[in-house]
Amino acid sequence: MEHDPAGHCRRGQQAGEPPSCFLALYGAALRMGCFDWDLDAGLMVMDATAHEVFDVRPDEYDNRPETLALRVPTVEGHRLDAIVAHALKDGSRTYGAYFRIRRRNGTLRWTHTHGCIERDATGRPHRILGVVRDATQELGDSPARPRRWAADEAELRRTTSIVQSTTAALAHARTVRDVIDVLKDTYGLAHLGAANLVMGLVEAGRIRLVAEGPAGSYVPGTRVTRVDEAYPMSEVVRTLAPRYIETAEDFAESYPLLWPHIDELGITAAAYLPLIAQGRVIGVLGLLYQEKTGFEEDERNLLVALSSSIAQSLQRAMFYEQEKDLAQGLQQAMLPRSIPGVPGAEIAVRYRSAALGRDIGGDWYDVIPLPGGRLGAVIGDVQGHDTHAAAVMGQLRIVLRAYAAEGHTPATVMARASGFLHELDTERFATCLYAEADLSTGVVQFVRAGHIDPLVQLTDGSCRRVPVDGGLPLGLSAEFGRLDYPVTTLELDPGQTLLLCTDGLVEEPGADLDDGMRVLAQLAATGPRDLQQLADRLCGVVDGRGGDDDAALLLMRRRMIDAPQSGGRLQQHVAPSDPEALAEARHMIRAAVRAWGAGERADEIELVADEVITNALMHTDGSAIVTLRVLTGADRRLRVDVEDSSSALPRRRDAGESGVSGRGLLLVDRLADVWGVDARGSGKCVWCEFVVPVRNPRS
Repeated sequence: MEHDPAGHCRRGQQAGEPPSCFLALYGAALRMGCFDWDLDAGLMVMDATAHEVFDVRPDEYDNRPETLALRVPTVEGHRLDAIVAHALKDGSRTYGAYFRIRRRNGTLRWTHTHGCIERDATGRPHRILGVVRDATQELGDSPARPRRWAADEAELRRTTSIVQSTTAALAHARTVRDVIDVLKDTYGLAHLGAANLVMGLVEAGRIRLVAEGPAGSYVPGTRVTRVDEAYPMSEVVRTLAPRYIETAEDFAESYPLLWPHIDELGITAAAYLPLIAQGRVIGVLGLLYQEKTGFEEDERNLLVALSSSIAQSLQRAMFYEQEKDLAQGLQQAMLPRSIPGVPGAEIAVRYRSAALGRDIGGDWYDVIPLPGGRLGAVIGDVQGHDTHAAAVMGQLRIVLRAYAAEGHTPATVMARASGFLHELDTERFATCLYAEADLSTGVVQFVRAGHIDPLVQLTDGSCRRVPVDGGLPLGLSAEFGRLDYPVTTLELDPGQTLLLCTDGLVEEPGADLDDGMRVLAQLAATGPRDLQQLADRLCGVVDGRGGDDDAALLLMRRRMIDAPQSGGRLQQHVAPSDPEALAEARHMIRAAVRAWGAGERADEIELVADEVITNALMHTDGSAIVTLRVLTGADRRLRVDVEDSSSALPRRRDAGESGVSGRGLLLVDRLADVWGVDARGSGKCVWCEFVVPVRNPRS
């Protein structure tokens, strides 16, 4: 390989051989050295003159370009790498660049390099042949940057491109943390040549440091400083003007308290820029440089323009966070301040506000301790994302809690809540799922008003969806006069977990809700056993993907360690001509009498209860309300109440030898220890009591 006097490449030299110049003496006189850079092997062989230009001895150089970092300052190295990389990518055949090297005595010297790029048949670069020469005489001894040559024009374009890309990235920053991350990104301001970055926010006459980097560059005592202190950030806030520190001597003389720490970092120049938005300084950005002195006019203009963009993004982020904090505070005030401890249940609740919106949402959860070892669990979502939705949610939560505490059946609780929402004269409706669980028996009654179904996690960790019959959303059912809410019953074994959530946890734009429910079930099945950790994992999905909808989650796991062992009360509404409701009532009775320890009398109680319920449905025009409860006293008794809307009292009839009816009350009289009929306003209640053995305490 040879070069002509102008530095152009000539073929003939084999790769890996020491480069030669056909005018060696002339090259040496001009301090021009040759190099051969094998891009595939990552090796760059230089001749003796090139060693002299870089001021390295042959024994110090191992033919690897990165070894030259000893002589090429970091800032110059980044700039040179960018020029070479751009030439390799855009198909160029040559490139040229001025850059500075640091000699052994610590002084900087201007150098110029010119390279010819060899490519294979596909255009892929595999070799660079070039020259490097001392440009001191050409540019003079001034440490300032030379006037703009072709290579410097490319550098200016590169710098401008970085500013533009940083500004574009800032446009997507929503929080102060996002702004900081953009500035500290390795492809951000660091490529402008800054070795260190600091940023502070102005708060009540003080400057609070919110970012510094890289790690280990924090100056003790500067976490919070006053505006009147002798620091560059404070000076910028007072004067509202940039402060350019062009030399190490300037830094040491102007800020003697700060300089000892700065000197340890090898800082030689700095630019402190005020972040001004709407005529008010909201913060300060500091860029600290190594191996740099002075700031040219175009550099200052770029930094001022960038600081303006940063200030606008920072102010927008601060407003966003303030509004979001306010919305979250209002939302949290509407939700229960704490979840009560309930014997027999472990509970975990979570709420996540919308990640993409600033408005408050209408999602809520609630846990309601009820008499007799029962527990009410509520999850709901008021239509809309604004303060009105939150206000409606707060009222609805309190009212629904009050109805449940009064002892109404789940269906009645939901119907009355719907009526209340309708009477508020608001255009909002709400979806809701209410579950009333008897923790001593594990019987859970669900009522659903337009909400998504619950999930249940079994003791083996598997998770499945529970289909629950539903009615119209709250508010709409009252408007259309359809207040009958069917009840679905489920037996929850010890160790099993109910999962109630709002659609914000499972629904994504463009995705099917059923797919979201399946994904949630899979996450629960593979999640941790600890209930709090499981709740965090399920909500982590929302945290990761963001979205414009809030989400609420309620997990309830039944346990027997501290479950109530005495008492108990269950209630079921049975509508006429509804065989499924009758089957659910029988299912509830069967589960309750066994769970409550009826022992050998379980079959008798089931038979009598079924007979009384059937009579109420056959001989009245309305529905029946079945209530089971345990009475404690001298004897432990299980009581069955069946209420209907007819005032006609039951009467005993003789069925005859071949009769199939008329034996009901005879059966009740024979099997029940005591029974009777009580008038209840416009209807009556037929009740039966059975003495059952006292259960042994469970561990």
